[in-house]
Amino acid sequence: MADRTALTARLLQTRPRGGRPPGAGQQSNRAWAIAVRAALPVALLLWLLSLRRVALDKMADLGLIQVLPVLFWVALVLLTVGFGCALHDRGIRQGWLAGYLLGLIGMIHATPALLYPELRYAWAWKHVAVVDAMLRHGGPVPDAQGLDIYNQWPGFFVLNWLVLKVTGLHSALGYANWAPVVVNALLVAPLLLLYRAVTRDRRLVWGGVWIFFSCSWVGQDYFAPQAFAFVLYVVVLAMVLRQLPGPGKPSKPGKAGSPGLLGPGDPAGDERGASPWRLPQRADGGWLVRLPLVLLIEAVIVSSHQLTPVMLVCTLIALAIPRRNRRVVLPALAGALVLMVLWDSTVARPYLAANLHDFLSALTRPDGNVTSGLAGLGAAAPGQVIVDWVDRGLSAAVFVLAVLALVRRPWVRRTGIPLLAIAPLPMLAANSYGGEMVFRVYLFALPATAFLAATLLLQRGPRPRLRAVGVVAVLLAMIGGLLFGYESKEAMNYFSTKEVAATRFVLDTAPPGALIVTVTGDAPGSAFGYDHHNRIQMIDGPPEIKARLAQNPLAGLQSYVTYTTRGTPAYLILNRAQAAECFLTGVFPADTVARLDAAAAGSPRFTLVYRNSDAVVYRFVPNP
Repeated sequence: MADRTALTARLLQTRPRGGRPPGAGQQSNRAWAIAVRAALPVALLLWLLSLRRVALDKMADLGLIQVLPVLFWVALVLLTVGFGCALHDRGIRQGWLAGYLLGLIGMIHATPALLYPELRYAWAWKHVAVVDAMLRHGGPVPDAQGLDIYNQWPGFFVLNWLVLKVTGLHSALGYANWAPVVVNALLVAPLLLLYRAVTRDRRLVWGGVWIFFSCSWVGQDYFAPQAFAFVLYVVVLAMVLRQLPGPGKPSKPGKAGSPGLLGPGDPAGDERGASPWRLPQRADGGWLVRLPLVLLIEAVIVSSHQLTPVMLVCTLIALAIPRRNRRVVLPALAGALVLMVLWDSTVARPYLAANLHDFLSALTRPDGNVTSGLAGLGAAAPGQVIVDWVDRGLSAAVFVLAVLALVRRPWVRRTGIPLLAIAPLPMLAANSYGGEMVFRVYLFALPATAFLAATLLLQRGPRPRLRAVGVVAVLLAMIGGLLFGYESKEAMNYFSTKEVAATRFVLDTAPPGALIVTVTGDAPGSAFGYDHHNRIQMIDGPPEIKARLAQNPLAGLQSYVTYTTRGTPAYLILNRAQAAECFLTGVFPADTVARLDAAAAGSPRFTLVYRNSDAVVYRFVPNP
C-alpha cells in the first residue's frame, strides 16, 4: 500500500499543471511539423491528378477557372494553408518555404503548359515569329512592316537567337510555352534579396514573395521582352537596395558574419513585432565592384524593352531623393539615363521620331491616360465584367494594405520600400501606353506593395493563432482574385492543334506577298514569315470600316481585302479563338466570325481552301 501511494505521488509530481503527460508538447509539435511537411507533396500530387481530365472545349466567359475540377481547388487550398502554417513555424526550414513558393508557381503557371497542346497566347506566337525571322536573317529583319519595332529593341530576341544557336533547336516554340514558369521562378531569388535588404524577419520576407505571386494578375510573364526586362528590373532594385545605408547612425558592429544589424534603440523587432528593419552595408569598394554588373544589366534592359528603362529611371530618381542614398544611387541612375538616351537617339530613333507627336500629345491629357485602361465593358461577356471588378478590387486592396502598412508600421518608412512603391505612379499621367499603363504601373509597384502588405499582415502580434487563420483567409482571397484575372480569358488564349494546322496551311501554300487577313490577332502562327507576307487584323482597322464590318460582314470584309493589288491573293483565316475574343471582349459582335464565314461561303469571290472543326480558310483573288 505504501509503495502504491509513493508511486502515485511521483506521477503527480511529474505531470504538468495542465494535466498533459510529459512529452505531450513535443509530440504535438512533431505532429504539426509532419503535417506541414506532408501538405506540400500531397497538394502537388492532388494538383497533378486534377489535370487528367479537363474539358478545355467547355471554357466560356470565365475561361479555365470554370473547367478546372474540384480537386485542383482542394490542392490550391491545401498548399496555401500549408504555407501559412510553415510561415508561422520557426522550426520549418526555409527550403520548405521555397518548395511551397515553387509549388504555387507550378499550380498557377504550369497548369496551362501541361493542359494545352500548343503555345498559349497570340502575342507569344508573335514573339516566336520574330525570333524565327531574326534567326533566318542573322539579325534585323528587312521589310518587317508593323513589327519593325522589334528591330529597334532586339535584346530579348537576340538572346533567344543565341539560345537556339547553342542548343541546335530550330524554333523557340520548343520552350516558349514554359516561359511563365521560368520567368516567375527566376523572380524568386531577386525578390528574396530585395526584401532581405530591409528586414531579417523571414516571415515578412517569404510572406512578401508569396503575396507578390498571389497578386500578380496582370499576366506579363509570357514569352516576351516585358517579362525578360522586368526580371532584370527587380535584380537591379535588389542590388541597389542592398547597398543603401540604413537611416540614422549605424549601430555597434556585431559579430563577424552577422546577417544584418538593427538600428540604435530598435529592439529585435522580428521577434516581438516592433521594428525588424536591418541596416544594409554602406557603399564601399564592394559597390564599385558590383556597379559594372548593374550597368551591364541596365544596358540589356535598355536594348530589350521600351517602357522598362523609363520605369527604372523613375525608380532610381525616387531612391535618390534621400541624401544618404545618393552615393549609391546616382552612379546607377546616371548610367541608366546615359544608356537610354544613347539608345533612343540611335538604334530606336526611327520609332521614336515617328511617334514623337503622340508622346507629346499624351502629356497634355493626363486624365485620359489614367482612365484609358479602365474603360467600361458594356459589350463584353457577363463573366468578363465580373472579372474586371475582381481585378480592380484586388489591385485596390493591395494598395490599401500598403498605405495601412505605412501608417501602422513606422519602421517601414525608414526603408527604401515606400519609394519603390510610389516611383511608377507618375507614368500614369505621362502616357496611356495603349490603354495598358495603369496595369504596368501596378506591376512595377507590386514588388514594393506586396512587401508592405506582408508587414501589415504577417508581423508578429497578439493572438497568433487567430492572426494565422486570418492571414490564410486573406492569402486564399488574393489567389482567388489572381486566378480570375490571370486565367479568365483562356477561351481566346488557348489554341487547339486544328487552329495551328489551318494557319500552317496558309503559310505553306500562300505565295510571297500574299495578304493574310484575320478578325483579331488570335490566329496562332500567322506572324511567321511576316517579312514575306502582308498581314491585316480587322480589330486594328479604322472605326468606320469596323462599323461596316459589324453591320454588313461581306462589305466590311471586302474593304480589307481590297488592299491586295495586282492579282495577289488574300487569305481569310477564321477560327474558334477569334470568335472567343469577340465574345469575351465585345470588340466585335459575338457572332462576327460566324457571319463572316457564312458571307464568304456565299460569295463567288471567295473560295474555300481549308476547313476543320476549329478553323476555316478562304482565298480571295481581286481583279487585276
